[in-house]
Amino acid sequence: MFYTIIGTQWGDEGKGKIVDWLASKVDIVVRFQGGNNAGHTLQIKNIYKLNLIPSGVVRGKMSIIGNGVVLDPWALSNEINKLSSQGVNINSKNFKIAENVCLILPIHKVLDEINEMQRGEENLGTTKKGIGPAYEDKVGRRAIRLCDLNNTELLKNKINFLLQFHFDRIKNNPIKNLDLDILFNKDKIINDLKQINNKLYSFAAPVWKLINEMGNTNKSVLFEGAQGSLLDVDFGTYPYVTSSNTTSGQIFAGSGFGIRNNHKILGVTKAYTTRVGAGPFPTEQINSIGDYLGEKGKEYGTVTKRKRRCGWFDVNLVNQSVKINGIDNLILTKLDILDDLEEIKICTGYLINKKKYDYLPANEIMQLNIIPVYESLEGWKSSTFGLTRWSDLPKDAQKYISTIEELIQTKISVVSTGPERTQTIDRENIL
Repeated sequence: MFYTIIGTQWGDEGKGKIVDWLASKVDIVVRFQGGNNAGHTLQIKNIYKLNLIPSGVVRGKMSIIGNGVVLDPWALSNEINKLSSQGVNINSKNFKIAENVCLILPIHKVLDEINEMQRGEENLGTTKKGIGPAYEDKVGRRAIRLCDLNNTELLKNKINFLLQFHFDRIKNNPIKNLDLDILFNKDKIINDLKQINNKLYSFAAPVWKLINEMGNTNKSVLFEGAQGSLLDVDFGTYPYVTSSNTTSGQIFAGSGFGIRNNHKILGVTKAYTTRVGAGPFPTEQINSIGDYLGEKGKEYGTVTKRKRRCGWFDVNLVNQSVKINGIDNLILTKLDILDDLEEIKICTGYLINKKKYDYLPANEIMQLNIIPVYESLEGWKSSTFGLTRWSDLPKDAQKYISTIEELIQTKISVVSTGPERTQTIDRENIL
């Protein structure tokens, strides 16, 4: 059986816990897009914070970084060291990196910062980790790949071309105290890459071949999505999106996996809505409700540490994600955060210039003029934290979940009531 875990909102839906749960039951876990701008937090006695390495590594499962990822090799080395200090054994047998993965270099982080500074008040709120510029170089056919690091002559030629291409953009940059001599020192870059390659190359492999072979021998594979569907570069709230495709179709291009049958796509959605950084947010609550959700839900970015914006559940957004991703079942997280509210609202549609919409229009100006249409439900005013049976949920909590199911026409098969794996209601034995 093959599984894909997809976030249905703007990320931070609690995918880490769900991936960890499923990872204990599969043979391989694969990351297929994004970079170290993503963050998954696992709570298994210790707290593990992962940015690049798939969550399965904590369970001792084979974990793979696919070719759709852009890889900061130094960030990966640091993450390996951190996990090793927590007792997680990472070796060439349980961890693989696609040999054709494209690398993030220091120059990409500088370009990321320049891009944000030049946007001024229209900045996107990126993590400035070089993700976007690295993808730009990949599409522009300028990228340095992991497999390039073993051939010095090839690497020199590629580095020389890359530096020449970006020099004019960077030389008149607005960043203070940037040492161009160091940044464009070709010998230093090559030496640094050679050194990091000594640590990482043992993990390099044609992972497309590996996962297809294992898939054809009845090994189960879990594809771990980073960020959320509404940050997809094509279908998200453009331009306030990430630089990769975050939807389920990307698993094939981002890993080389070619088996289409026996595949279940699970969408993780939060019981309310959050997002980090700039961009449209129709149901955002800039009031005491937003403050309450942020504080009780501990809504701070895993990577950025920025406070998340908070608002009511938005049916239009999740319904759109369900359709684009082909989601089979939904997993609802952080229900317990709503426990103390007397009234809970669900956005059931939009009004834009007095016209009704049951989806999020792509036009940026229309997005800014959305008036959300709400349905109000009574809160349950009692704790759902840690419950493991549907029958134990308060009736109004059951009604809230059932209302979302009816509006989206997709079964909520799992309800998470806390950060621990055991704090879960699995209504149909999905996990």
